[in-house]
Amino acid sequence: MKYYILFGPPGAGKGTHAGAIAQKYNLKHISTGELLRAEIAAGTELGRQAKALIDAGSLVPDAVVEGMIESAFDTIKGVDGFLLDGFPRNLAQAADLDKILEKRGEAVTAVIALMISDETIRTRIKGRAVIEGRADDANDETITNRIRTYHAQTEPLKEYYKAAGKYYECNGDQGTIEDNRARVLALVESIQ
Repeated sequence: MKYYILFGPPGAGKGTHAGAIAQKYNLKHISTGELLRAEIAAGTELGRQAKALIDAGSLVPDAVVEGMIESAFDTIKGVDGFLLDGFPRNLAQAADLDKILEKRGEAVTAVIALMISDETIRTRIKGRAVIEGRADDANDETITNRIRTYHAQTEPLKEYYKAAGKYYECNGDQGTIEDNRARVLALVESIQ
């Protein structure tokens, strides 16, 4: 099994390019954001708790997200691997993911990083708020908090995965969606 992590700040294009990567390499795309939005839409207790945290620009507790991901690993069949999007978001989650995979006799295959500037993050998040009707993406204070949280909690994962020899970076700041997709697919192809 392959276990890829799609990494980058909010608005980097993880969701935009995940489908193409997953389709080309027969991977199951697991978006923690989509898993959580499904819980919110279903009105579950987890969904209500998650919505309050997300609306404030905060993160959902690790144990909840990890449980959803481990369940996906257990139940999804007929794929050559998984493409994790939005997980891990911090060093504790990365260590927990290593433990989850170790129990299976597996390990993270590679981290595919899409990197963009803070200015591009703001532009893209505001754009998707309009396109997708995501109110949590429209508020400047929430966006600023997301950027701050990314730099403080998620960005240190770069060094964690670089030290493991599993970190591969792609510039997602330039050109069209198609240009960026071609760069991302070429990067994945180079680490197959």
